Amino acid sequence: MRFLTTLATTIAFALPAVAATMGDDGLHKADWMHDTFRDMSEDLADAEAEGKRLLVIWEQRGCVYCRKMHEEVFVVPAIHDKLMSDYYVVQMNMFGDVEVTDFDGEALPEKEMALKWGVMFTPTMMFFPPESEVAEGATGRQAAVVMMPGAFGKSTTDHLLDWVLEEGYNGDENFQKYHYERFNAEQAAGTAMSD
Repeated sequence: MRFLTTLATTIAFALPAVAATMGDDGLHKADWMHDTFRDMSEDLADAEAEGKRLLVIWEQRGCVYCRKMHEEVFVVPAIHDKLMSDYYVVQMNMFGDVEVTDFDGEALPEKEMALKWGVMFTPTMMFFPPESEVAEGATGRQAAVVMMPGAFGKSTTDHLLDWVLEEGYNGDENFQKYHYERFNAEQAAGTAMSD
């Protein structure tokens, strides 16, 4: 039985999801991304209307770490499926000029919003709470419940997506502990994703 479980997991992880294409702006474009007017309050409301969590992902042209995430991590079926079904993803260009309207109403080009929100690295994933939990006048940086800078492996990314959905950030178990315990359990069961 364990062999069949391991075989099924191996096959599921071996099947590639739809790969991202490269946009005119030099950023990867995936089928799970939403092209919006980048009004954060509207995006959060749209995410909630679809029963999803808002995720803003910051990238930049030529980012090797972004490429790694799009080519090796986001294409894993389990991760791709979560991004499609559970998240409302809006992509931002760390050096872009597209106007973004913050939760506090201030409108700035992406590159200035990146500075305002403290984004210093790409990729950076910023996860937001339900609409009712964003304080009036809050900035994106203040509203974000999780901010994860950097490229991470498959299991870390998969676990992070689940931890946010489970609202682990509201509990007393930090993500590192959650990830460690879950990875060890998956490894023991032979279902851990290789990073």
